[in-house]
Amino acid sequence: MPNRIAFLLSCLVIASIAWGQQQPSGNSQSMPGMDMSGHDMSNMKDMSIGNSNDKDGDKDADAGAMHSMEGHMDMGPHMKMTALRPAKPGDAERGQKIVEGARKASAKYMDYHVALADGFKIFLPNIKQPMYHFTNYKYGFENRFNFDPERPTSLLYEKHGDDYKLIGVMYTASRELSEDQLNERVPLSVAQWHEHVNFCKAPLGKKMESFGPHPLFGFKGSISTQEACDAAGGTFLPVVLNWMVHVYPFEKDQASIWSVERQHGDAD
Repeated sequence: MPNRIAFLLSCLVIASIAWGQQQPSGNSQSMPGMDMSGHDMSNMKDMSIGNSNDKDGDKDADAGAMHSMEGHMDMGPHMKMTALRPAKPGDAERGQKIVEGARKASAKYMDYHVALADGFKIFLPNIKQPMYHFTNYKYGFENRFNFDPERPTSLLYEKHGDDYKLIGVMYTASRELSEDQLNERVPLSVAQWHEHVNFCKAPLGKKMESFGPHPLFGFKGSISTQEACDAAGGTFLPVVLNWMVHVYPFEKDQASIWSVERQHGDAD
């Protein structure tokens, strides 16, 4: 069996998007939040999620990967948040413009069929998720260099029967950006970006040790250092995905629009 491991994560994303190998076609199997530019992804070749040739065990692993990403609050050393800064003059106004841009972008995609027609692709559509990322890989690439609130990397939907309800958007940014540079995009007094860090990829034959109540590897694994990962025969990645941030523009108050708690609870 090829050395593939079924792992995620916007935004989330949900990101900044494909693994830099090639632009996906059909329903995307790449993680949301990935970078299409080809930069920084040389050690990620074996981390794509499944394909049409997967055996049953690989499909189970895909489902386990999605489950492992539910609830960032339990991820401990595997998640990094930007520091919340004191508000500065103009921050609230800048934040409001982003929300307005997110609303404008979202208005077109209340019907998810329109999103699909415009090039957004569903991440793992056949696996039950609390929230689905519809990712535009072109926008993800653009978000590496520029920030346009009307061109989010991913649209965030909840599934209701056979329909999808749009609840928000995810923006991504290059992992190389500093917090000062992220602050230029979205004020850090308004929102907190997050990224996934300290990832130990399981070696061949041990990928199922990334799942279960006490995993060793992966996004919720007990291994979170280079030394421990090396000792276990894994591959250590200090940073897995790009920066990402969720916006829920249909909420009524700022705390809910930029909710960090909700962002933690949603799967990226």
